[in-house]
Amino acid sequence: MANQAETLIRTPLYTLAQQLKARFTGFGGWEMPVQFSGITKEHEAVRNNAGMFDISHMGKFTLQGKELITQLQKLVPSDLSRLQPGQAQYSVLLNENGGIIDDIIFYYQGVDDAGTQRGVLIVNAATTTKDKAWLLKHIDTSEIQFQDLSRDKVLLAVQGPKATGILQQFVSADLSPIKAFGHLEANVLDKPAFLARTGYTGEDGFEVMVDPEVGIELWQKLIDTGVTPCGLGARDTLRLEAAMALYGQDIDDTTSPLEAGLGWLVHLDTKGDFIGRAVLEQQKAQGVTRRLVGLQMQGRNIARHGYSVLSSGKVVGEVTSGTLSLTLGYPVALAYLPKEIAKVGQELEVEIRGKHYPTVIVKKPFYRSTSRLTN
Repeated sequence: MANQAETLIRTPLYTLAQQLKARFTGFGGWEMPVQFSGITKEHEAVRNNAGMFDISHMGKFTLQGKELITQLQKLVPSDLSRLQPGQAQYSVLLNENGGIIDDIIFYYQGVDDAGTQRGVLIVNAATTTKDKAWLLKHIDTSEIQFQDLSRDKVLLAVQGPKATGILQQFVSADLSPIKAFGHLEANVLDKPAFLARTGYTGEDGFEVMVDPEVGIELWQKLIDTGVTPCGLGARDTLRLEAAMALYGQDIDDTTSPLEAGLGWLVHLDTKGDFIGRAVLEQQKAQGVTRRLVGLQMQGRNIARHGYSVLSSGKVVGEVTSGTLSLTLGYPVALAYLPKEIAKVGQELEVEIRGKHYPTVIVKKPFYRSTSRLTN
């Protein structure tokens, strides 16, 4: 185990987490805290107050060039030309088969006096190398300046109904006008920072990208103000309650955004050609053969990743993610099922350790925050 840990990358906040006696795990090539005070306490802090996550393991790219939007348009199914400066788009990089290479967020920072467009791209930790290679293969690097800041910056997610008010104490600009998926450049602790009103918990909050020394100071000041440090365990239970997909489980290069319930980010009518368009057009016309649905277990048994879903005793699908919803008090899960039975109210079973337990398809998300901002 020690040898394995030595090969993992550590974020600049690793020592601070270690001092708090965090439990660590390997994730996407990084050694990350999985929990501090316990998943339940951390989960409840984000739902009711404020919690923070070290997400410095995420891939962080900056891009600039006069044709930046045009170059990126061919790589995603979303129409990036609609973005105004200070807005962002959640989207996916697609392969030729319409499969998802990764899910991403592109933050459009606008255009300068010389006509150069700027943007920030955040990608998943485990796919950073793959995404970077894909981007550099498909954009014209003679026109687009690409910078990889993945190892150079701290990324902190401060999440929860009280998160913005607490974070505001350390930020030079007024955060209150920033809408969901809005972002800005401002000073944090008197040093330059990038802040975005995004997250992966289903709650309001900001993600803050800063230099390591600023991130270390901010982490300590947020703890001093009562923000709860949280690990990947609570991050997973929170995102699943909000039915947010986890790359590598709920979506991957064999699933299309239309199958995964991400049709809202596919803008076939308003943009031109992009990689994977032909497949999505066909799926749109003919309908998908399977859909990612939400399941609510009818008892206390938890449907975990890889468990079989059955209809009338026959295996019809597989659970991609599952947990006990700490907010709702019952187990929930995501699974791909044939479109014929992928309907709310459909009763099914999940096989757990050789026995079959009842479940029912329910609407997603399982939990929706009353305090979370909308666009």
